[in-house]
Amino acid sequence: MATCSLSVIEALRTTAQRLATQAPYQWGHMGSCNCGHLAQTVTRLSKAEIHARALQRYGDWDQQLRDYCPTSGLPIDETIDEMLAAGFTRSDLAHLERLSDPSIRGAIPFERRNALRHNVRDDVVLYLRTWAQLLEEQLVAGIELPSLHVTPESILSR
Repeated sequence: MATCSLSVIEALRTTAQRLATQAPYQWGHMGSCNCGHLAQTVTRLSKAEIHARALQRYGDWDQQLRDYCPTSGLPIDETIDEMLAAGFTRSDLAHLERLSDPSIRGAIPFERRNALRHNVRDDVVLYLRTWAQLLEEQLVAGIELPSLHVTPESILSR
């Protein structure tokens, strides 16, 4: 799963919020589909710029991720580079396009999980928010706070 960091969590939540507030969504468009929206957040490119980059090589996001080569010089590979550098993996992105990561789906309430569709805006928003929540829980679980034991000696030394 993606790097557990505040920046990754923020990217997921920002993308979910943009989608939830009716940003243009079209699953068949490389710049305004599931990965396209996350790419917009991470790279700050427009949907048109992402789509144009993707059209320079054959295939949807899944195919683009399989054919990804960091030294190709292709603009879509540079876009993928930025997403990987931000903390996402190729597997994360492939799962996002189909809403298929088992750990994320498993955290979605059963009645919604079984009806989850990869090309429905509200389902994408739910998936992104659930993913962010899982990463946040993981991040918080890894934080160890110092013990704040109060002893009579510490009170007297003040």
